[in-house]
Amino acid sequence: MKVLLVNHFPLQGSGSGVYVANIAKNLVKKGHSVCIITPENTSNIVDLKNIKLHPVFFKYKEEIEGQQDFNFPCFDPHPRSSLLFNDMTDVQLEQYTDAFRKAIEEEILENKPDIIHSQHIWLISKVALEYDIPVIVTSHGSDIMGYEDWPKFHSVMYEVVEKCKKIIAISNHSKNDIVNIFKENEEKVVVISNGYDEKIFYKEDYDKEQVLKEFKINKKYDKIVCFAGRLVQNKGVDLLLKAAKYYEDENVLTLIVGDGEEYKNLNEMKENLKLKNVIFLGNQNHDTLRKIYNISDVCVVPSRKEAFGLVALESIACGTPVIAANQGGILDFINNSVGILVKQESVLELSNAISKILNNEIKFDSMYLSEYAKNNYRQDLFVDKLINIYKESLI
Repeated sequence: MKVLLVNHFPLQGSGSGVYVANIAKNLVKKGHSVCIITPENTSNIVDLKNIKLHPVFFKYKEEIEGQQDFNFPCFDPHPRSSLLFNDMTDVQLEQYTDAFRKAIEEEILENKPDIIHSQHIWLISKVALEYDIPVIVTSHGSDIMGYEDWPKFHSVMYEVVEKCKKIIAISNHSKNDIVNIFKENEEKVVVISNGYDEKIFYKEDYDKEQVLKEFKINKKYDKIVCFAGRLVQNKGVDLLLKAAKYYEDENVLTLIVGDGEEYKNLNEMKENLKLKNVIFLGNQNHDTLRKIYNISDVCVVPSRKEAFGLVALESIACGTPVIAANQGGILDFINNSVGILVKQESVLELSNAISKILNNEIKFDSMYLSEYAKNNYRQDLFVDKLINIYKESLI
């Protein structure tokens, strides 16, 4: 089968990008042909073996031939773009859709895909539906946030929901949102959880001090708390910093991995709270992130909204328990054998839960965590379900 994957975001720096890359790699393993159309604003593009990448270039830090004269838009800020869909002019929106229309038409002409799998109930998915090729759409949750915040895009979303063959929801929470908003037949919306790449995220013994030295951290710490994700308001890093005021001592280190528009504000908050052992590491590649998960005692996911929470799954795969806000897709896979759920926005509950893990009041079996993720949530477990949906859509 020839599959054309289309996404609104690059393959790095976004959950949907990781999702697309994981799907593509597993489809190729099963003998299918895959092309990915994705926005890019750098010539340093991730290389996926045996997968064709068709970038649509946008303006950022370098001049690239054929790029749009604006950056790629987002639902909330991406590490490499702060332009929001709602802030685009009508001219930019037209240029944006025309650029992806051109890319899709080129791939249809050259590779003749059997099916188009588009990401998000949004603009590019509407473009993908213009052709006589079955389209399925995965909703990643950020599109639903776009629906709630920006009414002018409602008509686009309703058209996508009506005309596509199937909608994939990445959690039961997402499915409920889609069915309730669009009044769509539940049979059209299928839940297929996000899967993680077990070749990247797994339990392994690392020398903690050596890993920290890679970041020029030479002090020894007994315990490590980590966060990984975009530094945007929705991810709740401010809540973690406020919690650190209670649990931090000279033997506890908090590592924050990621970048985003809240970086400056969060650093100022760190200084105002007089936190001495909180370190911002910026964006890191997956291999480095695996090391951080493995040397950490707990990974914190304090998101205000989280359609799935892939970071939590990656951490569990590395044998590290998770503390997360009790909302969204997190509820599908976090239970008391792999982590702790706390009340949303509750700094006190968050700090208490972190302290209980750091003080060994609550213990987790790291090998069990790793096996739990591997046996239930690795990506290849879900690709067969996806292929079946593809086949059903071709009939």
